Parts: sequence; C-alpha cells; structure tokens
Amino acid sequence: MITTSGVTLRYGKRALFEDVNIKFTPGNCYGLIGANGAGKSTFLKILSGEIEPNTGEVHITPGDRLSVLKQNHFEYDEFPVLETVIMGHAKLYDIMKEKDALYAKPDFSEEDGIRAGELEGEFAELNGWDAEPDAAALLIGLGIPRELHDKKMAELSGNEKVRVLLAQALFGRPNILLLDEPTNHLDIESISWLENFLMDYEGTVIVVSHDRHFLNKVCTHIADIDFGKIQLYVGNYDFWYESSQLALKLVREQNKKKEEKIKELQAFIQRFSANASKSKQATSRKKQLEKITLEDIRPSNRKYPFLHFKPEREAGKQLLTVDGIGKTLEGEKVLDNISFVVNKGDKIAFVGPNGLPKTTLFQIVMGELEADSGEYTWGVTTTQAYFPKDNSAYFDGVDLNLVDWLRQYSKDQDETFLRGFLGRMLFSGEEALKKASVLSGGEKVRCMLAKMMLNGANVLVFDEPTNHLDLESITALNNGLIDFDGTILFVSHDHQFIQTIANRIIEITPKGLIDRVMSYDEYLESEEIKQLRAQMYGE
Repeated sequence: MITTSGVTLRYGKRALFEDVNIKFTPGNCYGLIGANGAGKSTFLKILSGEIEPNTGEVHITPGDRLSVLKQNHFEYDEFPVLETVIMGHAKLYDIMKEKDALYAKPDFSEEDGIRAGELEGEFAELNGWDAEPDAAALLIGLGIPRELHDKKMAELSGNEKVRVLLAQALFGRPNILLLDEPTNHLDIESISWLENFLMDYEGTVIVVSHDRHFLNKVCTHIADIDFGKIQLYVGNYDFWYESSQLALKLVREQNKKKEEKIKELQAFIQRFSANASKSKQATSRKKQLEKITLEDIRPSNRKYPFLHFKPEREAGKQLLTVDGIGKTLEGEKVLDNISFVVNKGDKIAFVGPNGLPKTTLFQIVMGELEADSGEYTWGVTTTQAYFPKDNSAYFDGVDLNLVDWLRQYSKDQDETFLRGFLGRMLFSGEEALKKASVLSGGEKVRCMLAKMMLNGANVLVFDEPTNHLDLESITALNNGLIDFDGTILFVSHDHQFIQTIANRIIEITPKGLIDRVMSYDEYLESEEIKQLRAQMYGE
C-alpha cells in the first residue's frame, strides 16, 4: 500500500498540489487523469521519491517493493537486454552480481564460502532460479523475440527499448507499480498482453495514459487531478466521464424528484456493471459500483472542447477511387499497386504496424505528394479537410495571433465569428491573441481542428489526430466524429477511437490490402483475418 499525507508542491506562487491525502491499496489499478499540465507525471515522481514535496510525506508499507517505468531510453545501453529486465528487481540483481563475483575469485576463501551460502539462500527466497525464464517470458509477451535477449540495449530501436523498460518495471511482480504512458510504442498484441497482465495483478498499480480503451480495461479507480487536489472515483475512465456528465445533468435539473434521479443512477450503474470483463478487478469493481449513492457522484470541473463538423453540402455516391497507386521513398517500396473505392458514409480506419505507407497514401490523395504510378479521383461533389501527421508547416515562423491565423482559412473574416470558433477549442479571451508560433503540441492540434470545422467539408482525412491531445480533447473529438454525417478516412493508434468511429477497416500490408466492412473489435477477433495477416506479413 502507498499513501500520501499533506503533500504540497509549489513552483513559485503556483501550487501544483495542495495538502493531498490519498491511499492506494493492493489489488486495485488507479488511472491518474488530469488536464495537460495538471501534474500527472510529477505526482508519480513524488510517489517514487524522485521529487521531494515542499511539505507532506509518502508512506509505503514496510517490505513492499516499488517499481517505476523508466523514461530514459539510453540509461542501460551498455547492458544486455535480459540483464536490463532483471535489474528491475534491484535486490535480486545485486545478489546475483555479488554471487558471480565471489565464484569468480581465484582465491575463494572459507569466509567467501559462508557469504556465498547466505547469498544462495537469499537468491532462492527471491525465486532467483526463475529470474531468466521469467524475464524472457515478459520480453516475449511484449514483442521482444528471443534472438534480441542477449544483445546490448544500444543495438535496439527506440520502440524496442521502451518494451524492455516496461518488462523491467513488471519484473518480479513488485508490490507497487508506477506506469507513465506504458502503451506508447506498443502494438495491439503487446497492449492486449499488458492489459491481461495488469487485470490479474495483485499489487497496486498507478497509471497515467491517454489510451481510454486501456484505462477502461485495467482501472478499478480513477484518480482525478483538478485544482491541486486528487479525488478518487470507483470505476474506469468511461464510468468516471459518464457519471460526471450525469452529475452535471442532475445539478442542472435540481427540481427533479430525488426518486427519479436515483432510478436514473441505478440504471446507469447497472449498464456499466454489466459491461465488466471477467477478471478479479472487474468483479471487485462491479461490487463497488453497486454501492455508489447519489451523493458519491460529482460534476467534473474539466472543460471539454466543442467539436462539431458540419458539411456544407451533401456528397454524391462517387467519393474517391484509388487505382494502382505505387510509391517508392529512399529506395523502399512504400505503396505497391494500392486500389480501393471509398463509398458514401464510409468511416475508414487505416491500420497496421507501419505508419509510413498510411501517411504516404494520405499525402498522395491530398495532393501533397506525387505517386510514382497509378491514379486517384475525387468525386466532383466532394470537399476535403485534411489533418496531416506533421502540422509544423502551418505554425513554424508564423508571426500571427490565433485570430489572424484562423482568419487565413475563413470565408467570414469577422473577429467575433473567428473568436467563436477559437472559444469552442478553449482559446477564449486573451488566449485567442497568443502567437501561433509559441503553441504547445496539443494547442496546435486544437487550432488545426478549428480550421477543419471552418472548412465545412463532407470528407474528413485525419492522420493520427489524437497525438498530443489530452483525454478531454480526445473524448470531444471522438464524439464529434461519431456524430459527423459524412465520410472519414483516418489513421489512429487509439483503440477506442477506431472502434467507436470506423465502420470499415483497411490494412496496408507488405503483400497488399486487407479491406473489410466491420468494426475494429470484429477485425481483431476474426480468425480469418488473423490467418490472412499471418500470410501477408509472412509470419
């Protein structure tokens, strides 16, 4: 168990945390959420001891071992992969190194023999004989094959290093696990493996993530950072979001009878309880949900952008035809004879492990890149709005405030009109006069979304729009695209985003397209698709 008492952290006059008292108990997984800059990663560093609070203390149950997902990807470059994982259990690793050093001594003494015996006893108590097979199993589960286990960390790619550091954090099943964005750079299979691992985990897990599907699968509680305080809620992210929205509705309807409100709450809880997956945590969560009373749910103070894409005209039946497109970049064949037809009402998710073919395809059909072969044709009734993966060309060196930046893309030049669109994206008052060149990644994305809303297009093309966004903006964009009455082509690694928006999946593989009209979950669970993917990737 890990608790805080009176934790306060100030930077100058700004209080990031003020008198935080919270208890995280074993058997539960806590999703730590909050707007960008609220201090999620900082709070994890306070819990781990990396940052000292101004006042207050962190208490860990004596004997409990705490493990942290390391963020420095170069820290272990000189060590072999398997050894790096075992280093996650510092006590066991130190025993192993001391034991090896003793046995390597040419003048092994009687005293050394006594010490070696003590070490062997401690080694056995810590399941040392299983260390290497356990570490190997973690690596394989996270997509690191056996042939890489003896290589130096420096020889691995950035994505592979992230997976090894995650295996290091999980190694030896620590009592308390602190994970900051653990799904970054993981593929679908590895994320699924991690979800299953954490759902059966008996220790305490505290996780920061922008992946709502992941938070929904693993979390028993949400710890919400708001106004320097942390409030605990039972349930996963969707339950927290929906209950906070329900609470807002109930506050606005104060004159409603309490009995009606209670019935609404009970129906709401029943719906969420029925969706619980079969795991220890889900069973526990269901019991806790059933105990919630009307007084337990509170409206959130969090602000959500308002995203509403409205087509100015309806598209005809002919939208986009792609015929035999091929493209080679730096000697690599990125697209090879790609053909498909986009139909009216399609919301197509382009998926697959390699981002380059998808980005290249979007750049070609949006006229930013020339194809080496083949052609594409947009229907005459279509208008397109494009969200590129790299938006730097729209902002770098642009000496305009946000009102004037947005004015470049608007038929209506009136400042009040433009401020209305910026206000929807949380740039109100003085915020709307910020320089476009100094925006954060998330602010740039919100500006690009405002630009797209102004466009009134009937076809939206998005290349990884959720990158850099906080959970509130992702949720708002997700809801806006579900409601959009038009056609969408998009690339995303956000499972829930794809599942709730897409009605068709296209995967660009080394041996051609897999194209199916189905939901993302159906696509992932289909045995026929699994076999087809194995053939296409030569597995």
